[in-house]
Amino acid sequence: MAKSAEKRGKDETKAAEKKVKDTGKPASGARGGITAPVTPSADLAEIVGKDDLPRSEVVSKVWEYIKKHDLQDAKDRRQINADDKLEKIFGKKSASMFEMNKFLSAHLTAKKA
Repeated sequence: MAKSAEKRGKDETKAAEKKVKDTGKPASGARGGITAPVTPSADLAEIVGKDDLPRSEVVSKVWEYIKKHDLQDAKDRRQINADDKLEKIFGKKSASMFEMNKFLSAHLTAKKA
């Protein structure tokens, strides 16, 4: 059975922490960029939760929210019609799926190492 992305991420984190403890050297590997934990703003936390998540999980949860609430435009599925919660994130009533990451970035804070 395949591991979920969350389980795989936790396993990688445990392995990296063990390596740091054993060797005293910093961990290398995929713990930066899209897999690095980020903290959502209060507005974004209403959608994805207040826990730190990898950026990829934040995007996935926002898409789950969009699909659950049927917020994609009926004629142009690339457009997202924001409800009250998403309007706080986007700053406007409608945004394209390509703009979404730009708006999300403004609501994410990277953890300081």
